[in-house]
Amino acid sequence: MCCLCPERKSSTDPLQQHWQGQKPGTSGLRKAVKVFQQENYTENFIQCTLTGALAEKLTGCTLVVGGDGRYFMTEVADKIVKIAAANGVSRLIIAQNGLMSTPSVSCVIRKYNTDGGIIMTASHNPGGPNADFGIKFNISNGGPAPEAVTNAMYQLTTTITEYKICKDLNADLSTLGEQKFQVDGRQFTVQVIDSVADYVDYMKEIFDFSAIKSYLSSPGVDVLLNSMNGVMGPYVSKVACDELGASPSSIVNCKPLQDFGGLHPDPNLTYAADLVTELKKGNHSFGCAFDGDGDRNMILGKNAFFVNPSDSLAVLANNLECIPYFQRTGVKGLARSMPTSGAVDRVAKAKGLECFEVPTGWKFFGNLMDAGRLSLCGEESFGTGSDHIREKDGLWAVLAWLSVLANKKCSVEEVILDHWKQYGRNFYTRYDYENCESDPAKTMMDNLNKKADDGSLKGQTFSSGGKSYKVAITDNFSYTDPIDKSVSKNQGLRIIFEDDSRIIFRLSGTGSSGATVRMYIEGYESDAATFTRDPQDVLKPLIDIALQISQLRELTGRQSPTVIT
Repeated sequence: MCCLCPERKSSTDPLQQHWQGQKPGTSGLRKAVKVFQQENYTENFIQCTLTGALAEKLTGCTLVVGGDGRYFMTEVADKIVKIAAANGVSRLIIAQNGLMSTPSVSCVIRKYNTDGGIIMTASHNPGGPNADFGIKFNISNGGPAPEAVTNAMYQLTTTITEYKICKDLNADLSTLGEQKFQVDGRQFTVQVIDSVADYVDYMKEIFDFSAIKSYLSSPGVDVLLNSMNGVMGPYVSKVACDELGASPSSIVNCKPLQDFGGLHPDPNLTYAADLVTELKKGNHSFGCAFDGDGDRNMILGKNAFFVNPSDSLAVLANNLECIPYFQRTGVKGLARSMPTSGAVDRVAKAKGLECFEVPTGWKFFGNLMDAGRLSLCGEESFGTGSDHIREKDGLWAVLAWLSVLANKKCSVEEVILDHWKQYGRNFYTRYDYENCESDPAKTMMDNLNKKADDGSLKGQTFSSGGKSYKVAITDNFSYTDPIDKSVSKNQGLRIIFEDDSRIIFRLSGTGSSGATVRMYIEGYESDAATFTRDPQDVLKPLIDIALQISQLRELTGRQSPTVIT
């Protein structure tokens, strides 16, 4: 082993200005690839991530590194290795070729008891040279960095003048095993692992694979799993085909591609339209799609019967006894993000369980899990997970659904209809207006916040389509963490009516440019005669009222949403 010496390199641009806008959101820093490719831009953020997230723990620490395989990931993985070595990191545990799903990163962080990990992903955003890239840090519990950590990282990006790098260190990420280097008199180890094997071994501890395998071989059961050319392909292939005996024809788009094969790797009815089309043919009893980094999922039944993510969470909460993991651990509590429908709240009440309403962002569930107060949680944005790790987990959710189906011996649609008969139906829809101009979107939110602050909407009655709704509460959601008492404000504008119907507006932080306006509509019905109606029809009066109150069309110029969920 030769001894490598770290270098200190000026991190400023030719004008000696600090990079602006490197503030991580709920899921790290996401920008266009071309932004990350600017000289020193990525190096700066990696240095600030290491220093800000780990501080005095940086020297001698062990970190996990992986990503979703999107364009520019290979180059960034190399930069992370070189910069980590120069900063005194003792060991990097890296997936072979850098490919590791976000839930698998969380799994590996926890399994190897590391100090955290760096994930190279822009999640469900498109990939390719003209698309998006992202970097986020997960802490030692396996979950996304809390705001105190991301704030520390961001502050460093505003003052950084140099970063450390071992430019001559070259690690082979294609070969499993350990590679050792001497860096400034210290040993630096790069451990390349098979992350699929680690993750699958854990899933076999959680679920009864033999029961699921038996179910999949039953007459009339035919599944179709779509990885959308994201990182989940190897995981799905290993689990579905090698472990559960599904036919290779049951899995599609399983080769991870840098541009996701031109697909938009967001598992919803719009961007996974090919899956919807195939399920409509009636040849498959169960279908699912995953996003680019594998933490999101969409569930479909026969004839493309759509399972709203809010209902998916509630159904799983009502049937956790079907999963061996919860038979052993018990169910400690349930939680949902604020925009997610209240369907799971009804399950929690019936079962006498705590139910938490938190802001959007998986990091808010982590404290509750670590404190032993939360077992299952989810977000309406196609994310579901449990306390087995500290990230949402797409494949876990699919295995959970298959466990329920294997136990109940009925179809997806029958499971959902039985659930509605027991609890009633929280009709729900989300309208996404993507890539809006930022200023008009901000004006709309400012106007809504002003109405919430001055109380001018409270007590007003709005009518549409023969239905009337009286406003009971208007606010911008604020959350006090029951564990660490931290406060998160301005998490979404809520208009709550006297019958518990809700209208919610948020500006999303998951895009790399412009603004995405999200409009959420929810209304509860206990009349079984309504249960099979289209949510767009049932909720149309509320949708019209939401557009009227917000002036969304007038202010943004957008007459229709990009995506309807």
